[in-house]
Amino acid sequence: MISINDCAVIELPRIANRAGNITPIQSGLNVPFDIKRVFYLYDIPAGESRGAHAHKQCHQFLIAASGSFEIMLDDGENKRVVQLNRPYYGLHIPPMIWACELNFSSGAICLVLASDTYQATDYIRDYNQYQQLINS
Repeated sequence: MISINDCAVIELPRIANRAGNITPIQSGLNVPFDIKRVFYLYDIPAGESRGAHAHKQCHQFLIAASGSFEIMLDDGENKRVVQLNRPYYGLHIPPMIWACELNFSSGAICLVLASDTYQATDYIRDYNQYQQLINS
């Protein structure tokens, strides 16, 4: 059974330079899966949250490319909040973890790397249905 303890904050490589830093990300090397989709969230109004779903098969890796935000992780029994506020740290969220992004700072950008292309059938958007699935 997957748990919130399977969600890991991973430090990414950082190449420092006086003119600015670079963080390279490579499928299967810095991120524990092959990346098949990349998207980002931005212009989130104050007080709004995003996510509030789980995936049946898809892994996700979230990075605060700019600013900061929190991720509420829930495995049906335990909850944990992780804050991302550095562009060289990412959070790996395996399948069947309920996640909600919240408390976005002004100008925050949430970069998401995913293990699968978009498939609506992979999403569990109803928390009661999520609880039924993990308890069956």
